[in-house]
Amino acid sequence: MADLSNGSTVFQTYTNAGVGVAELGDNKAAKAGQGIAGRTLVISFTTGGAINQTQLDGFLQGISYGETNGSPAKTDAFTVVGVSGAVGDTTLYAILQGTGTLQTNAGDYYTGVTAAAVADFPGISG
Repeated sequence: MADLSNGSTVFQTYTNAGVGVAELGDNKAAKAGQGIAGRTLVISFTTGGAINQTQLDGFLQGISYGETNGSPAKTDAFTVVGVSGAVGDTTLYAILQGTGTLQTNAGDYYTGVTAAAVADFPGISG
């Protein structure tokens, strides 16, 4: 059987430059973090009422592109990994991945929609 402990140079995560940053053996230690990939955020978002399809679509597009309505004019974008809830609910949840700062002012990502962090899991660390 292959040796997949640390030092084996078998990586499960790579930077955009192609450099391995997390070996398979890194996941065996019980420590804060997660084994999904990079930093993962669980967020809630609401409009103060029932969320309609246009608001849902606009918010997901906005957070994928990056906030453009506030200051600074453009912030880091996130990758949307999952959404929980349905059109008509007053609060929906999303799982995001990215290294940026979540903007939490009403309308940052889409008019009338406010986001809030529920949980923030750091990325895999060596």
